[in-house]
Amino acid sequence: MSTRPQEAAPVSSRSGTWRFDAGDGATAFVMILPAAILFGLFYLWPFVNGFWLSLHNWDGFSDPTWAGFSNYMRLAHDRTFLGALRNNLIFVVAVVVLKNALGLGLALLLNRALLGRAFFRAAAFIPVTMSFVAVGLLWSWIYNPVFGLLNSGLDLIGLAGLKRSWLGDADIALYSIIVVDVWKWLGFHAVIYLAGLQTIPSELYESAKMDGAGPLQRFRHVTVPMMTPIIFINTILGLSGAFVRNFDIVYVLTKGGPNHATEVVLTYMMSKAFQDGAMSYAAAIGYVLFMIVGLASVGLLALMRRQRLDV
Repeated sequence: MSTRPQEAAPVSSRSGTWRFDAGDGATAFVMILPAAILFGLFYLWPFVNGFWLSLHNWDGFSDPTWAGFSNYMRLAHDRTFLGALRNNLIFVVAVVVLKNALGLGLALLLNRALLGRAFFRAAAFIPVTMSFVAVGLLWSWIYNPVFGLLNSGLDLIGLAGLKRSWLGDADIALYSIIVVDVWKWLGFHAVIYLAGLQTIPSELYESAKMDGAGPLQRFRHVTVPMMTPIIFINTILGLSGAFVRNFDIVYVLTKGGPNHATEVVLTYMMSKAFQDGAMSYAAAIGYVLFMIVGLASVGLLALMRRQRLDV
């Protein structure tokens, strides 16, 4: 039998952690290098180059000329941009509130022992799988003021006085689009809430029921506290979606009209870039939107972390 001592294991007996040597570090570096290169080429470089472009004047063809922060200062006096930003804020508040309230309500309903529950769960998620173009075309037909399903239905039930040009009336066009966006993404948020509801121990509800708590009290004192992290997650997703995923639905339904009544930041940015040829100005609009969404997301994450610490 050999008396040669065995080599030391790479695991520390005290801490239980794996100690990497130089070879392990080199191997890890080689493994992440392809992903790092792709990230730099397709995310980091366009981000930096886009900001550089926003500091110039460029029409997409001629050589860029230095403009400093003039594009950003110009935004402060651009009434169309400020109107689009106001529309975006209305869109965000309405969408976040409705998606969370209706999504949680739908999840509570689908979490109950209902006949055909699997079918209703699948049906609620179907709009999420549809493309924005298909959703836009479908609701264009529903909202059509002449033969649309909505106005025809109002006629059928004797409410013809409520008929409107849903996408042609500047006072209600934005809210009509909000309804479409909520309809499309409601199933997505409901599924997230449903997954959260299924992690709540049933013993908590049984204990609360034994203490005499009614359905509303159990919802307030058990469901809501346990679902707080999920509510924050859905709020962040709804916030980012309302800012950066509303271009398609707005463009297909109204293209920002009538008279900029449904113009949002993304549709205005695209029109400035590809219709007016103001590429640098459009880049500045994009970075302002990025800063707004970033600050709002960081604020919500900080609030979520503080809530967890308080609990």
